[in-house]
Amino acid sequence: MIETKNLTFQYKKDTTVFHFPDIHVKQKEDLLILGKSGIGKTTFLHLLAGLLKPTAGKVSIADTDISLLSNNKLDQFRGKNIGLVFQQKHAISSLSVLQNMQARVFFSQSEVKKQVIEGLLHQLEIADLKNKNVKELSEGQLQRLSIAMSVIHKPKILLADEPTSSLDDATCKIVINLLKEQAKQTGASLIVITHDQRIKPYFQNQITL
Repeated sequence: MIETKNLTFQYKKDTTVFHFPDIHVKQKEDLLILGKSGIGKTTFLHLLAGLLKPTAGKVSIADTDISLLSNNKLDQFRGKNIGLVFQQKHAISSLSVLQNMQARVFFSQSEVKKQVIEGLLHQLEIADLKNKNVKELSEGQLQRLSIAMSVIHKPKILLADEPTSSLDDATCKIVINLLKEQAKQTGASLIVITHDQRIKPYFQNQITL
């Protein structure tokens, strides 16, 4: 489902060249990528998501080399096929929880009924917050919303960047279980990139950068 080959990246005016391992994650499989700060974890995730173009090598998703897509085609491909859970929450602060979900559906060009959105919010235990502005949510509630926004359009790939680093142990466990369960329900491949050693027991497939 997602595969990388000979992937490297170099930021402009920087002598550091990041070299990334080849990965091959099939549909419904998951992978934990561990690494210390500064090793290039977020850069790797951004390459996988097509947010950065590699200096060399390629990223293929569902047999599509995403580096060959035009910016417009890549935006469309990402919106339809990739769900992103960032360390920094990307909900629109001026909107309610439900409005953020509806906006995500709109930008993914998907057809998802309101009752399906509300059902997912209920499953993630934030349905009672659907009309609240996201500024009123706690850190844990924001993370649940982030997960909901990343899976509502049923992407083929779910990418999570440090989804638990700012959470306590109990919430960390809940979030990882939610990510794995949502990936399972939508048939998505799940890749989590983190330095958080607490989540190692939840993943059979692991690599370290």
